[in-house]
Amino acid sequence: MKIRVYYEDTDCGDMVYHSNYLNFCERARSELFFQKGMLPHSKDEFFVVKECKANWIKSAKFADILEVKTKLLEKKLASIIMKQEIYKEDELIFEAEFKLAFLKYKKPSKIPTHIFEILEN
Repeated sequence: MKIRVYYEDTDCGDMVYHSNYLNFCERARSELFFQKGMLPHSKDEFFVVKECKANWIKSAKFADILEVKTKLLEKKLASIIMKQEIYKEDELIFEAEFKLAFLKYKKPSKIPTHIFEILEN
């Protein structure tokens, strides 16, 4: 998924504010569902971030075009681990692993098969 860095994404030095890299990853995960004509959550079923391991390698700046790449690393009954990388041109500038738990009625629940299919593509 491509993302342009807007002024609102930056700090006073025109550098992307550190927490916005996490927002970019969240957008890319949601986009996986949007591309299939679905929403990434429903009133009663959704993912929550349980863990995040992040590595800020280099900075992005105002007006840069970034690409977020998402890969499913591990799947369990009620959780998944995804790796996301952000590139500026062909250079890796950020990487993170997210452990996501699937909740139904606010309790851990088995992830439906059709959701695995979306995340694996």
